[in-house]
Amino acid sequence: MNTYPPQPVTFVRGEGTLLWDEAGRRYLDFFSGVAVTSLGHAHPAVTDAVAKQARTLLHVSNHFATTVAPGVAATLDRLIRGGSGGPGPAGAKGRVFFCNSGAEANECAIKLARKRGGPDRHVVVSAYGSFHGRTLATLHATGQPAKHKAFQPLPEGFRHAAWCDVAAFDAAVDDSVAAVLLEPVLGEGGVHPATPEFFAAVGKICDDRGALLMIDEIQTGLGRTGRWFGFQHFGIEPDVVTMAKALGNGVPIGACWARDEVAATFAVGDHATTFGGQPFATSAARAVLAAMEEADVPSRAVTAGGRLAAGLASLSGVHSVRGLGLLLAAELAPPLQAKKVAAWALDGGLVVNPVTDSALRLAPPLLVSDAEIDEGLALLRRALERGMLDP
Repeated sequence: MNTYPPQPVTFVRGEGTLLWDEAGRRYLDFFSGVAVTSLGHAHPAVTDAVAKQARTLLHVSNHFATTVAPGVAATLDRLIRGGSGGPGPAGAKGRVFFCNSGAEANECAIKLARKRGGPDRHVVVSAYGSFHGRTLATLHATGQPAKHKAFQPLPEGFRHAAWCDVAAFDAAVDDSVAAVLLEPVLGEGGVHPATPEFFAAVGKICDDRGALLMIDEIQTGLGRTGRWFGFQHFGIEPDVVTMAKALGNGVPIGACWARDEVAATFAVGDHATTFGGQPFATSAARAVLAAMEEADVPSRAVTAGGRLAAGLASLSGVHSVRGLGLLLAAELAPPLQAKKVAAWALDGGLVVNPVTDSALRLAPPLLVSDAEIDEGLALLRRALERGMLDP
């Protein structure tokens, strides 16, 4: 179906930060499939894990137990509650629902909030500029009204407030609100990080009024921002955390974590999915998490992100740089247009994303090398120089 524009390149192979097209041409991937392949393409540990699992057991449905998912859930619980060396209290303090995508993870969160709040307290508040998915409910949670028009009427019970505006959220959260749903960084909205003050204030509003604080970590989670999860930059304790993208490094898997007392809202039969938590997908996630912890990817994101951000800021044609870790946006100086610059970068062998009309999004693999960062900056410099001649 015509849901995507014509693709300018067909990729056939990947390895680490590199991609090759049908003609054998090499590219540097600084987009990672929308922050998905955070360990790079064809990571050996993930490849071996899914190949072994495919020969062993792919799927039996959630009518029966399997051996992989509980360990993955325990690892996610540990990382959410404090990271690899965190001193969190013994025993699981949260529970995980496995699904297949970020939108499904957010659907799970929304259903948790609605059941907990009941019919009179079912509203979910999110931010203008946010993105939470393409299902009807997560589309309405997405704070981009232009995306709503073609699909009206959308499910009721969603409200939006201005990003990083404490007063707007204070006014929006009334007795009808079950939860607030926030991204630590507006990813599809242009890579705009939140502030600690904003998250702390919204957390207090939720605590004072009995609403859940739900954090969408689908693009920011698992090391990309320089912490295991983006909310950990802000010193808050969420009630619900959703994730997907990097969790499978390309194998579709999502997850919704909730504190024990919130997770207990669901009874048997309240929510389900056919493929969620299957051995194939969770084996990929297990290998991804192990490789990420071994490489200490949050630290790598800080170091590599600093190098990339500094390099971007030095380029003629880049007005400013924003983001966290290895989720960055380069705001272009007028009259440069992001779509044109991204196309010229692709022509030169660099994959980046025009996230807005005036900004490029860069999200290379977390294992990107210094040499690859320097090469990527050189390729982008050439694209910007071309843009200066033909903006």
